[in-house]
Amino acid sequence: MSDLNDIEAAVNDEASFINFLNALAADWEEDQRKESLRPSSPYDAGANGWENVSAGDFLEAASAWARSTGGRAENDADKNPWRRAAEILHAGKFYE
Repeated sequence: MSDLNDIEAAVNDEASFINFLNALAADWEEDQRKESLRPSSPYDAGANGWENVSAGDFLEAASAWARSTGGRAENDADKNPWRRAAEILHAGKFYE
């Protein structure tokens, strides 16, 4: 699988956003498979870096990250809202 950061960086329209969503879902599935074979410490991220594995925790983290980064100068949401949406969802994976 390609690196999620690269796939996120390529998001510029609906089709590439859907491609990112598929890659994010595949990354989560791979993390769950690896964790079932060799669990990480409960104090560490999962094998693929997932900190938030429940839907609620994932969405809460994504929302918190979006609020904390909304005013950044490098935030190009106005120029590319598809990429901003991908960034927000990607952050749900790791933001605590």
